[in-house]
Amino acid sequence: MNNANEHHKRLQYCRTRLKYRQGRQLKAVKVYTVASESQYLLIFGVPKINLIQELKNKLRQFGSLENLKNITEKWVQTLSYELEPFTEVYCVKYKKVEEARRCKRYLDAREFYGGILHISYAPEYETLEELKSKLQQRAYEINCRIKSNQNYIKKDKRIE
Repeated sequence: MNNANEHHKRLQYCRTRLKYRQGRQLKAVKVYTVASESQYLLIFGVPKINLIQELKNKLRQFGSLENLKNITEKWVQTLSYELEPFTEVYCVKYKKVEEARRCKRYLDAREFYGGILHISYAPEYETLEELKSKLQQRAYEINCRIKSNQNYIKKDKRIE
């Protein structure tokens, strides 16, 4: 597999966590930075039985879709990535990163018409402008959080 696309590989579930850290469901441990999260998602494992409308309906539950397309042929030709037999790969673009984050959280490793979906962020599809906008949005969110925390601390001190 191409090293640049190594991050799309499905990870094994972590089975060595301490009991109190485990949670109810096993998870693959992976850390995301602001740059690696994206409003673009790749969806692997969709059964090859013309489910684009059903997939679109499912994805709309998490936010506004800007684009959804089947990229199976392109994926296989350009990256020579071994796919599960009889499955397709889709690329979806949400309006906001938060919507993509929510979709990944709730649909990854879930059953969909007999197949198990694997969803990964696809920041390689972002334009330079989209990356810049994402980083500016994150800086704005952090500044808001800092101000909110400072106001909370001020209120706390007045109560004492």
